[in-house]
Amino acid sequence: MPAAAQDAEAALKTLKAENCTKCHSVDKSKKGPSYQKVAAKYKGKADGEAKLETFLTSNPKVKLDDGSEEEHKVLKDDKARANLIKWVLSQ
Repeated sequence: MPAAAQDAEAALKTLKAENCTKCHSVDKSKKGPSYQKVAAKYKGKADGEAKLETFLTSNPKVKLDDGSEEEHKVLKDDKARANLIKWVLSQ
């Protein structure tokens, strides 16, 4: 199995384990933006990975599509977080 496939598999496993799919999906907005929308926002930006890293480690308050706000969950596992960021940006 190629490394890229393993990375995607690991990213999907992280999404499920961390309950990210409660608010996000790959191609449709739920309470939060789709991963494709996030990737488009940061595409071609040198600081895209860094901004997502900060977002996933600083517990920011996020405004959801329904107008409510909540604190975004922190993803503590460094390796899983780095892989997930690369996966999201590849969407």
